[in-house]
Amino acid sequence: MKHVSRSGHQPESGVVVRSKVWLENDGKLLMGWGRATLLERIDQLGSISAAARSMKLAYRNAWLWVEAMNRLAPAPLVEKATGGAKGGYARLTDEGRRIVSEYKEKRARVRDMLKKRK
Repeated sequence: MKHVSRSGHQPESGVVVRSKVWLENDGKLLMGWGRATLLERIDQLGSISAAARSMKLAYRNAWLWVEAMNRLAPAPLVEKATGGAKGGYARLTDEGRRIVSEYKEKRARVRDMLKKRK
């Protein structure tokens, strides 16, 4: 049985080259696809809980990811406030938008490089 990749490409040999791209700081995971998606959703929806729900991700995990990214990044990626009369909010900082953009650009470059080698 031949393997068909997600792109629908059926390689002659059945061997498919795959890759994962992530950003690290001091050897610790800063951002991968899931965390980048979470930050994009926070930017769109204005809250960690709404972003987590949209990804079917437990709120606690989303909160822990945000805390880890804020701690590991050179500057906070998410600004947040809890409670209050209107409830809390979360929004990306300029650094958060920059890092998400950098991650997506590097991920696209790796994927393009792999496509050219097929």
